[in-house]
Amino acid sequence: MINNTLNIIITQIQNQDSDQIIIAILVLVWIIVMTYVFFFTGKSKPTDYKSETEIDVKPYWFYRSFMSRKDYYRNIYLKSDAWQRKRYVVLKRDDWKCVYCGERATQVHHTRYAKYNIGKEPIDWLESVCRPCHEDLH
Repeated sequence: MINNTLNIIITQIQNQDSDQIIIAILVLVWIIVMTYVFFFTGKSKPTDYKSETEIDVKPYWFYRSFMSRKDYYRNIYLKSDAWQRKRYVVLKRDDWKCVYCGERATQVHHTRYAKYNIGKEPIDWLESVCRPCHEDLH
């Protein structure tokens, strides 16, 4: 297909038909771009692309061979967008107030942790707290 397009371009240059030259060049560029997208990025459909809001947080089993649960939780999960979204939902649910003293809540406290699926804890296990109350809880 690329050879045919190149032959058309060469023929049109010889005939000096500028409209068809431009179309042939655009088709060739499109073929090259699509070849790159399909073969080098591995993304063949628009559904293969993630939106900006989707985040790929690899599960703990991916890191298990070289990272403890505690390190994964602190260094990977709590810095992920998935946690930030869940944190926002909890703070909004509790109207940005500490469930213990009523002050402005800035942190989210886990009442329980998911034993095997870190990060899969239900929203019911989380509560909004202020910093002093959170320090007292720990």
